Amino acid sequence: QVRLVESGGGLVQAGGSLRLSCAAYGHTVRSYAMGWFRQAPGKDREFVAAISWSGDGTYYQDSVKGRFTASRDNIKNTMYLQMNNLKPDDTAVYYCAVMVVAGTWGTTDKTDFHSWGQGTQVTVSS
Repeated sequence: QVRLVESGGGLVQAGGSLRLSCAAYGHTVRSYAMGWFRQAPGKDREFVAAISWSGDGTYYQDSVKGRFTASRDNIKNTMYLQMNNLKPDDTAVYYCAVMVVAGTWGTTDKTDFHSWGQGTQVTVSS
């Protein structure tokens, strides 16, 4: 079973940038689409971005379009989320997960993802 480990979070001022990583251990993820979610205190976990198995396809939550970019390196078994022009509303714990196979491309529903990592905290100060 795959184990995902997120890293790269931290404290940054509004307008700053961070790059999150999601490393997979125990099983290759190169054949699977993957996603990023986030959860702010007192709120539900929400979809942020998804990337196809090849890295050629991506889609994003409207609020992060043009600011966040998902990418992956299948040789390193790692996915990334480049976050630019960060805003205080981006403050949350960020999680990565593997998309369930079979026709779920385009989904933003967290129940269509599995093998969640432990999360990495991103805090954006104003």
